[in-house]
Amino acid sequence: MTRTHDGGCACGAIRYRLGSEPIFVHCCHCTDCQRLSGTAFAINALIEMNRVHVVSGKPRPQVVPTDTGRTQSVLRCEDCGVALWSHHPDLGPRIAIIFVGTLDDARAFPPAAHCFTRSKHPWVALPANIPAAEAHYDSEVCWPPEGRRRMAAALGEA
Repeated sequence: MTRTHDGGCACGAIRYRLGSEPIFVHCCHCTDCQRLSGTAFAINALIEMNRVHVVSGKPRPQVVPTDTGRTQSVLRCEDCGVALWSHHPDLGPRIAIIFVGTLDDARAFPPAAHCFTRSKHPWVALPANIPAAEAHYDSEVCWPPEGRRRMAAALGEA
């Protein structure tokens, strides 16, 4: 049986459901994630967009620049402005990057890797038992085989 996970915005206007476990969860310390989350880092769950189901409301896409000069689409609640998920330019619209803090049980999604630690705040301590990379982590090393297979299938590379 597939376990689902529900989430939503702060005001309750938008509710969504993940149709499965995410492909992978990481903690990103890049300045884009810092800006989007309004804090020192973002916990991101990568999942196929066809497994993200809007139960109520309608997220509004907002195109925002990234530090690389490209843009990404961030899906927000039009009423309270909370960022629910994004579509990164490297992955496109087939992959949603869920802001884990918007899930009802965010504690169930600890990060399995840290990335962009070169821009992490100096007071953030990283656990020794979780892989950390100054930029992108190596998904071939960090991700389980099923996660790599799912990502390849979602991107049409399988």
